[in-house]
Amino acid sequence: MRAVADTGFVIALVNRSDKYHQQVASAYKQPSEIILPQTTLAEIAYLLQSRAEQLAVVRFIEFLPSSKLKVLPLTDEDLQLAGRILRQYAGSRIDFVDATVMAVAERLQLETVCTVDRRDFQIYRPSFASYFTLLPE
Repeated sequence: MRAVADTGFVIALVNRSDKYHQQVASAYKQPSEIILPQTTLAEIAYLLQSRAEQLAVVRFIEFLPSSKLKVLPLTDEDLQLAGRILRQYAGSRIDFVDATVMAVAERLQLETVCTVDRRDFQIYRPSFASYFTLLPE
């Protein structure tokens, strides 16, 4: 199974002191590959540095090549869909990075999203499924 991940999932995965770390570490074992939209990288680096330290960012970068996380650039279509998602769900808290995660999931038709942000990913309705399956459960 392939999945797509958001920032919160990755932060919890690499930060052992995160309250979701154990759940996320267990869920990380399930997919064979986890797509990480490129838009998440700056947000991950910022949060790691602000919550932990600069070396946490270095450890994350060193971890990426040997991990299941595969960074994927956005296409023009992903950006257009992210814009439509933001417009459609303007009354919610869905932010740009989450919208790009949803857009990549749409493009690749990935039903599984690795996230600790259950609210945003539960309200979005993908075009190819009734809802996303969220990990950790």
